[in-house]
Amino acid sequence: MADDTGARLAAVPEPTTSLENSAPENGADGYLARRTLRRGSAGWLLLTGLGVAYVVSGDFSGWNIGLAQGGFGGLAIATVLMGAMYACLVYSLAELSAILPTAGGGYGFARRALGTWGGFLTGTAILIEYILAPAAIAIFIGDYVESLNLFGLTSGWPVYLACFAVFIGIHLWGVGEALSFSLVVTAIAVIALIVFAVGAFTQFDPANLDNIAVDTTAAGSSSWLPLGFLGIWAAFPFGMWFFLGVEGVPLAAEEAKDPVRSVPRALSISMGILVLLALVTFLASTGARGADAIKDAGNPLVVALEGDPGLSWLKTFVNYAGLAGLVASFFSLIYAGSRQLFALSRAGYLPRFLSLTSKRKAPYLGLLIPGAIGFALAAATGNGPRMLNMAVFGATISYALMALSHIVLRRREPGLERPYRTPGGMATSTVALVLALSALVATFLVDKDAAFIALAVYAVALAYFAFYSRHHLVASAPEEEFAALAEAEAELSRD
Repeated sequence: MADDTGARLAAVPEPTTSLENSAPENGADGYLARRTLRRGSAGWLLLTGLGVAYVVSGDFSGWNIGLAQGGFGGLAIATVLMGAMYACLVYSLAELSAILPTAGGGYGFARRALGTWGGFLTGTAILIEYILAPAAIAIFIGDYVESLNLFGLTSGWPVYLACFAVFIGIHLWGVGEALSFSLVVTAIAVIALIVFAVGAFTQFDPANLDNIAVDTTAAGSSSWLPLGFLGIWAAFPFGMWFFLGVEGVPLAAEEAKDPVRSVPRALSISMGILVLLALVTFLASTGARGADAIKDAGNPLVVALEGDPGLSWLKTFVNYAGLAGLVASFFSLIYAGSRQLFALSRAGYLPRFLSLTSKRKAPYLGLLIPGAIGFALAAATGNGPRMLNMAVFGATISYALMALSHIVLRRREPGLERPYRTPGGMATSTVALVLALSALVATFLVDKDAAFIALAVYAVALAYFAFYSRHHLVASAPEEEFAALAEAEAELSRD
């Protein structure tokens, strides 16, 4: 019976691919040999550091704009809801990453569950997030450099260019070195947040939390909800900034030690750390100086300390630490974007040359080309908040599709081996799906122009896939083979 099944599986034709096989170097083995990452470079500690690094800059800036959208109460509710969304998503991704531990991450999960269109839709949404977010953070780094008067530099293209050149250079050096650097910088930023909170809580006054003027015309408005019920929804994207990016940990699966165990572990631990940092940062900042004082600040933690001259030393320390936090997120998001681009290119969804790797097993074009795009956007626009809202647009689409992938695989393939199982099962991923769709709509409430620009970019990418790349997929790519196996098993079950 087993022999018969194996023979039938072997007889199932592979998915169509235009990969040339006329010469050995162009065959499947040669093709993948020029597109390999350095395996076993990261254990659970480095992966946990990566998960926190993706996000930590959001504790230093950006989230506070949600106070202007919804007040303390609106942003607090939005943060709780978005935290729940990320928790549910992370536990869903932990199961999916244990099933398919490859560099494709969300694209690979959706490819198995939703087909080639679902894979491309998810992977492209992730790329929008991970290409635009570093461009925005480069602008914020420039602002910090200027405010600190470092070397007399002002925020502008020379600073942005230095960021991309230096940090992409470290990534080209090697993944182990890159993730170790990220861990060190992230640790500095996390320690700084804890030190900040200790100092800021000495000035805490509950009356400061709800001191934003109330819009009496807004439905449901009060001192806690000065912009009314709609303000809660509008604050969703800013509540996300406490967690945005943590979902990128599975992108390191091919370079991880024992990814089936280490990736789910890193996802869970990093999410726990981020929840604690969000809580102390949010409360300490608003309670020390007041929600109204920091709601529009580019450096809210520094502004939160301005009420006490005795904390001037801490203000300087936090200013420098904020720069470290921005660097950590900038650096790690470049990594995530390059791996998602690598996986999509290796499978033929994007031009294949983008997945070529160097002697040090780094996807050099997957690092350099997105970096050039990010630098050009930063230098041309200088509009960090708009690019961040566009990044959130891409992120929420990918979250919804990844959560849907979890649901589909649970229903369609209940017998699939799952080394890790999501607590709550499909109920957990359903919560993530509903909240992600709500957050997607919220991006149009905050900046509809940014959301429509991101939608236009998405549409152009989909046109490329529809008319060209879906006819030139590479069957030997890991994510494609995994999906082909599922299709073969389904065909056998119908016979």
